[in-house]
Amino acid sequence: MSASLRIPLALVMLSIAALAAALWLGPTQLANPFASDDITRTIVWDIRFPRALTAWLAGAALGLTGAALQGLSLVLIGVGLSSFAGGLIALALNLAPNPGALADLVNWTLGSVDGRSLEHVALAATLLGIGAVLIFAAARGLQALTLGEEAAVAIGANLTNTRILVVLGAAACTGGATAVAGVIGFVGIAAPHLVRALAGHDPARLLLPSALAGGALLVCADITVRLLPTDTELKLGVAAALIGGPVFALIAARLASRGGDS
Repeated sequence: MSASLRIPLALVMLSIAALAAALWLGPTQLANPFASDDITRTIVWDIRFPRALTAWLAGAALGLTGAALQGLSLVLIGVGLSSFAGGLIALALNLAPNPGALADLVNWTLGSVDGRSLEHVALAATLLGIGAVLIFAAARGLQALTLGEEAAVAIGANLTNTRILVVLGAAACTGGATAVAGVIGFVGIAAPHLVRALAGHDPARLLLPSALAGGALLVCADITVRLLPTDTELKLGVAAALIGGPVFALIAARLASRGGDS
């Protein structure tokens, strides 16, 4: 079996293992998650299963988006959109009609998959599917961009179409993830870098492993959040930031050192 098949297969198995663990582990550990009594069925299939699947879909969407956007020079656009989105969030907080709505907005900005239902799963899956189709349609263009823009154009790549497909696909993926899980950072940065050592630097081959790794990563993070012995459950977005911040710093330091060496 080739490496291009082994890596996604291993990540699929990791995702399945993480999802299975999410059904079993929690504040109340179940001796048999598949027992037939009503209480166990409610805990597993009405509470834990939608939560775990929502986390996986959100992580997969963010991982896929991160891998796709790394092939494009959109730093300034990203900074501008981030500032604009921050302004919209501040506006929403400022115009919140009542304390309950304000609390919901604050929880959304902290990121969480607690209390999610199969409706959230369906929404995230639909938008992830749309985004994945668009991004994978741009895979050959992303692959050509590794040669540089001039070389990519010379071999017939349509860079305008590639950028449009990637931006629209990324918007669908991140829109779905943010709608169901709130603001969760660093997964889109960490997942592609974690699998790059195994999958290589080809953007086309990095897309699927990054999505699978992002899903498994966020499910594992959510399991960790649920198992922490705290009176108030730590929000998933906060945990992702605490873990992803140092990882991002290490990645930035490594890239800076490589730039200095060259």
